[in-house]
Amino acid sequence: MASYLHDLDRRRIPRHVAIVMDGNGRWAKQRELPRTKGHEAGERALFDTVEGALEVGVRYLTVYAFSTENWRRPKSEVRFLMNFNRGLLQRRRDELHDRGVRVRFMGRRDWRVPRSVLREMEDAERLTRHNTRMQLVIAFNYGGRTEVVDAVKELLAEHDEGKLGGERITPESISRRLYLPDVPDPDLVIRTSGEMRISNYLIWEAAYAELWFTPVLWPDFNREHLFEAIRDYQKRDRRFGKVIE
Repeated sequence: MASYLHDLDRRRIPRHVAIVMDGNGRWAKQRELPRTKGHEAGERALFDTVEGALEVGVRYLTVYAFSTENWRRPKSEVRFLMNFNRGLLQRRRDELHDRGVRVRFMGRRDWRVPRSVLREMEDAERLTRHNTRMQLVIAFNYGGRTEVVDAVKELLAEHDEGKLGGERITPESISRRLYLPDVPDPDLVIRTSGEMRISNYLIWEAAYAELWFTPVLWPDFNREHLFEAIRDYQKRDRRFGKVIE
């Protein structure tokens, strides 16, 4: 670990960090630029953050790239974001693969997502599927409530088909039917841009996550801010509802 990270306790690095990458539009507006320029600048922030996560040993990094609510944005911006995310995967897929990062996606892969984008998603997953250094999970066409609804629907369908074998509806049975049940719950959720809410992000998985908010707009975020969040995380006492004597 680099000497400037000597104050981080390597035994208490959060295993899973999740980020709401917010503020691209405001960053562009402050500079009198189109909103699309904010999204482009956000790519640099994302990959510096990925490098920082690799540097300190984060095992899972989940980022909120496109929500189920984002379809309500102007059609021109939605079209740009679809093309941008497809291009991002083309540009960065090999780079992530070379660094040992496994790329995965969580969210609905439905009719609204262009087939060309779905192909790039599948290609990135296929190329990196055996990598083990870190998992980069991209929440795309994702909504927390939608995820829970889909899990319950799956449970009910299995019940109707007689496949449950007496399994009860419990928190554990729902967790097993989330989009990526093998990914551990996030330890730390970061949101940029000064907003203090999670906006339908990992609402099931983040039940006991530590929350860290920063006024920094996403295009200005970098690995140093990630390290700052981890420092604060390491000062906290995580009890999960228990009392520590």
